[in-house]
Amino acid sequence: MTDIHTLIESRPPSVANLFLERVAATPDIEAYRYPVPPSPLVSASLDQGGTPTGQGPDDWKAITWAQAADRVYAVAAGLIALGVRPEERVALAANTRVEWILADLGVLCSGAATTTVYPSTNAEETAYILADSGSRVLIAEDAGQLAKARERRAELPELAHVVVIDEADAEPAEDDPEGFVLTLAELEKRGTAHLEKHPECVKERVAALRADQLATLIYTSGTTGRPKGVRLPHDCWAYMARAIQATGLVTEDDVQYLWLPLAHVFGKVLTAGQIATGQVIAVDGRVDKIIENLPVVRPTYMAAVPRIFEKVYNGVAAKARQGGGAKYKIFQWAAEVAREYAKVSQDNFRRTGNASVPFVLGAKHKVADALVYAKLRDAFGGRLRAAVSGSAALSPEIGYFFSGAGIHILEGYGLTESSAASFINPGEAYRTGTVGKPLPGTEVRIAEDGEILLRGPGIMQGYHGLPDKTAEVLEEDGWFHTGDIGELSPDGYLRITDRKKDLIKTSGGKYIAPAEVEGQFKAVCPFVSNVLVHGANRNFCTALIALDEPTIMGWAKEHGLEGKTYAEVVATDRTRELIDGYVERVNEGLQRWQQIRKFRLLPRDLDIEHGEVTPSLKIKRPVVERAFKDLLEEMYAGAREA
Repeated sequence: MTDIHTLIESRPPSVANLFLERVAATPDIEAYRYPVPPSPLVSASLDQGGTPTGQGPDDWKAITWAQAADRVYAVAAGLIALGVRPEERVALAANTRVEWILADLGVLCSGAATTTVYPSTNAEETAYILADSGSRVLIAEDAGQLAKARERRAELPELAHVVVIDEADAEPAEDDPEGFVLTLAELEKRGTAHLEKHPECVKERVAALRADQLATLIYTSGTTGRPKGVRLPHDCWAYMARAIQATGLVTEDDVQYLWLPLAHVFGKVLTAGQIATGQVIAVDGRVDKIIENLPVVRPTYMAAVPRIFEKVYNGVAAKARQGGGAKYKIFQWAAEVAREYAKVSQDNFRRTGNASVPFVLGAKHKVADALVYAKLRDAFGGRLRAAVSGSAALSPEIGYFFSGAGIHILEGYGLTESSAASFINPGEAYRTGTVGKPLPGTEVRIAEDGEILLRGPGIMQGYHGLPDKTAEVLEEDGWFHTGDIGELSPDGYLRITDRKKDLIKTSGGKYIAPAEVEGQFKAVCPFVSNVLVHGANRNFCTALIALDEPTIMGWAKEHGLEGKTYAEVVATDRTRELIDGYVERVNEGLQRWQQIRKFRLLPRDLDIEHGEVTPSLKIKRPVVERAFKDLLEEMYAGAREA
């Protein structure tokens, strides 16, 4: 068997090369599956009870590696036929769907570079990204994305074509230049015709790829100012693909459920790893379909952000509470058993290599499994071996709960600038509350001020067109300054304590990691959606708290507040008293200067539309603090004592 070092060091220059190797090795094996909405006839059919369903379930279709290659080659050849040259940029603005992956691979196989654009990005920022990247072609999902390009076309002299994925939305406008709009099907048709005349054109482009050639431009979601384009060459993705393969966490027998936004580096790196390992990916980016899809897809492996696990946990707790006092007490007991079981078993495994637990705890766990955990695992499809959590910190208490319930969450860590996956917990030896060990080939060290520094093949070339900004974070010898604060255990496990720039220093000189306090609050309060702890240059800490609407509205219905809107419910004294109890509970475990002295419930949740969270659901602290400045000032008005 090839050793890890050889596997990584012998990597080809690009994921495009890996894709060609994968197609040659397993042409008839399933590569991707994707949902197809039911036909109107099915949607209008009757269910078994004779009641109109209104909306039937999605059908899921599959394509093999060979079938995927036919479409990828057609896209690549179509771009070549349009005159796209190596390293020229082709932008992709679409939700997570199989066409995104096929188009991205087509771009790479043409020798061009992909510029990723979140479909939720407004017209102004979309135009900035297209202009700054110099994108010549935009592959747009639908009429909405096409409209953004049209609205700002005067600012985009280099944009020659918009390729629309949804065929019905590719309507040319009267003032469109000739050939400006075409469908993805038309692009593939052009590519097929070009391949008939030049059958080797795609393979020749792939063969000419260099490891240092630009593959992807991913624009970071800036909290202030314009986003920066992170330049990731082909070698970053080839390294990531081989490094993921080397971990052994995913094998060719796995079924991975992929819903993460592919414009984000976390989602994109999963597609690279899949090409190296060869497992099936079930692709559907509709977040509102996750709960529905899991029992259908029955994944063995999936990746998510902490907010998804928090929502599942809160949903299970809310359902138990709605079942009456007895059911809720059983859930609370089972949750504590799960946490204790996970902590003891992980500790024993760390010390002895055996995850055994005492007999009495094991007996309690067996009862709790029958009553609670088994149903939870079934909700995830019943086959989930492991779930990877990244992009933000997962509350350890929530992590321990899932661990004890048999849903093993492997936390990982990375940034856009490091191609996403720099650290991952090592399978059976995972440790909740850490992000694991560095991927093979990645170096790490902790600076004197606690900042995490990384070096390795996954690190970016720099920020596009911003040499000064690049020099601020990337040293000449390759060390990248992450801006995160962390601690390394003696045996190499990393724990992230906070963002360097997010550390709060109170007016009394005390440093506080807000993410740590926020995580503890999320672990005890089943009603919370988002929480922001504030206190920089203040004499005490406060919090802005947004509640999970379905959960709090269910509680409201049970407590005489039925008929009120969400904003009305959170404004009541009864709701405030409910949340105050959880704040007091969290404060009991905090140092005096860390405690939340005052809080305000927000009249709505934080969201992408208001620019308060990123598409990967991270809070943009400065944006939230500006939006709710009045509430913050209100909490500090007249305050004198810390």
